[in-house]
Amino acid sequence: MTATVLVLNCGSSSVKYELIAPGGGDAGVHLAAGVVERIGEGSSRVEHVSAGERAERSQPVADHADALRVMQQMFDEAGPPLTSAGIVAVGHRVVMGGSYFDRPVLVDADVIARIDELAPLAPLHNPPNLTGITVARQVFPDLPHVAVFDTSFFADLPEVAATYALERDTAARHDIRRYGAHGTSHQYVSQRAAEVLGRDVTELRQIVLHLGNGASASAVRYGRAVDTSMGFTPLEGLVMGTRTGDIDAAVVIHLARQAGMSIDDIDELLNRRSGLKGLAGSNDMRDVHRAIADGDQHARLALDVYVHRLRKYIGAYAAVMGGLDAITFTAGVGENDPVVRAGAVAGLEFLGVRVDPGRNAASDSGPRIISPDAASVAVLVVPTDEELAIARATLDLVAGTLSGRAASAGGG
Repeated sequence: MTATVLVLNCGSSSVKYELIAPGGGDAGVHLAAGVVERIGEGSSRVEHVSAGERAERSQPVADHADALRVMQQMFDEAGPPLTSAGIVAVGHRVVMGGSYFDRPVLVDADVIARIDELAPLAPLHNPPNLTGITVARQVFPDLPHVAVFDTSFFADLPEVAATYALERDTAARHDIRRYGAHGTSHQYVSQRAAEVLGRDVTELRQIVLHLGNGASASAVRYGRAVDTSMGFTPLEGLVMGTRTGDIDAAVVIHLARQAGMSIDDIDELLNRRSGLKGLAGSNDMRDVHRAIADGDQHARLALDVYVHRLRKYIGAYAAVMGGLDAITFTAGVGENDPVVRAGAVAGLEFLGVRVDPGRNAASDSGPRIISPDAASVAVLVVPTDEELAIARATLDLVAGTLSGRAASAGGG
């Protein structure tokens, strides 16, 4: 039977899941996927897709334990049944691994305690990630559970990139350094981009732009991440859906002293009420484009600020790597928004960066090159697949255990 992995990505009010056979070719085999949204909000939305068939329903889902029970029901009703799906492990996305985790790990009590300890560094993510792990271990007690961290790809950033110019004893005492995020996506996409170009990843200096509601940039030199835009927390860096990205730290001091805002108020402002939402009134880039078409100057400025920040990071990372071979756009905005892609590279012709207007505008959902054939820097669009990357990492980690069990059973 083909080995499969159940991948779980738990948010504060949602559970996304996917059943994957990671060994099924370059793209794996995605057997089923779904989401339970608006958990605890009275009427929750449930969606399950299997064999090209979509099943949807609305029903009360009280909590994450209830959500996983609903997930099991959807597999039973719409397939494939989990009891006969060949599941060998459950892989969990965890955003913040801090300085503890530089690779995927089998979940145990110590790992759970560490993830909980790191919650202040990713307050929107680690707590629900941990809830999902706790509940899933109760629902699937006989399966190994693996935590795959967004920060792992950036765990060995060069010290010069990871270090803040903060008084060193304070920084060391409180583990303050650049951790990054979206690392699972950046690692997967940089590898896929190399494959699309027919090159080895160790030959390329790449910039990966993961542009979704959360957004981040990475500099990947010869297969190793050497810089990234998200920092101590996922707040730093690019303009995002609701986050400011880069901002003078003195703004926090000013708002506390002059505006009388509490730390919690400022946290809410910077993480949930800023970015595109704060500038244009919506964190959905499609809404921003519609508002611009209607003549909204606030939306126009929001888009201009968004792409200006992207261009700054592209230029900075080209300098960090001593040159540039490829830029790759990924995630919801990166994969689907030709206006943002064109704006991000506008004026960078001096670096050899250009896009072909026709290729950029083409509605193609697969990996593709959107730069002209003669361009010295390849510009690509590569759909991310964090679930497949998590499934592969999970299977790789448990493979030794599975082999040992098989050998033991055969020798009995």
